[in-house]
Amino acid sequence: MMMRSKLFVPGSRPELFAKASQSAADAISFDLEDAVAPSRKDEARTAVAAFLRDAPAMPGKLVVVRVNAVGTAWFRDDMAAVTGERLDLVNLPMVEDPAGVVEAAALLDRLDPGGRIRLLINIETPKAVRRAAELATAHPRVAGLQLGYADLLEPSGIDRHDAAALAFLRIAVRLAAAEAGIPAYDGAYAVVKDPDGYRAECVAARQHGFAGKSCIHPTQIALANQVFMPSPSEIERARRIVAAATEARAKGVGAYLVDGQMIDAPFLASAEATIALAEAHASRSDA
Repeated sequence: MMMRSKLFVPGSRPELFAKASQSAADAISFDLEDAVAPSRKDEARTAVAAFLRDAPAMPGKLVVVRVNAVGTAWFRDDMAAVTGERLDLVNLPMVEDPAGVVEAAALLDRLDPGGRIRLLINIETPKAVRRAAELATAHPRVAGLQLGYADLLEPSGIDRHDAAALAFLRIAVRLAAAEAGIPAYDGAYAVVKDPDGYRAECVAARQHGFAGKSCIHPTQIALANQVFMPSPSEIERARRIVAAATEARAKGVGAYLVDGQMIDAPFLASAEATIALAEAHASRSDA
């Protein structure tokens, strides 16, 4: 699942749907939650469901819908309306208890018995940070964790731009995701006219092991795609590591040198992941 960039589109703005689906974002996330006023929830749900049913195919692009939270009056109607062959991920907001994940997964089991549609779990409350690993491992349908900075930081009075605070949260969420063997994704950056700030957050998130970042404006897409894509030198080094591993295995050697650095299983796994990402991008570009 390559999701370097995920573009949010308000469910109440159907005039934006087609343009967003033609963007360079790896994923399009139709939002039925925060971006939609309570009085327009039904209207937005109907619009998103109709678009997913009738729109042209979007090859190589993941389709995400952020539904309203488990326990709200809109949750089950959202799930029933948008679940179908076009949907890849349900983005589940405001989750604090594994029971909420299990409830959403059980509903998906009925709506999608083949098990194709997965869950992207938002980590956006202090309790969710504390229980992030439990949420990540709550059900096999969970495909990733995603940080939500506004809901997490604003009520606590924590500066959204404090690098130490963001680093702490990213590491906590990334390790929780790693426990489940799934990726983590960085949250939105609300200052649209600050590309340098957005890019700096992408770089920091990648350094903390994140696989991508949300976009709230099309101008952020190219920045995320660039930062979360391995560079040619990183890809070439990964290929050298894999080649050296093949040779070492033939000799019965468990650790070996590449470019003067000792390499063993964890480094090989990272190199293989780098190559897989590069090949996925190449495959998508050819499609």
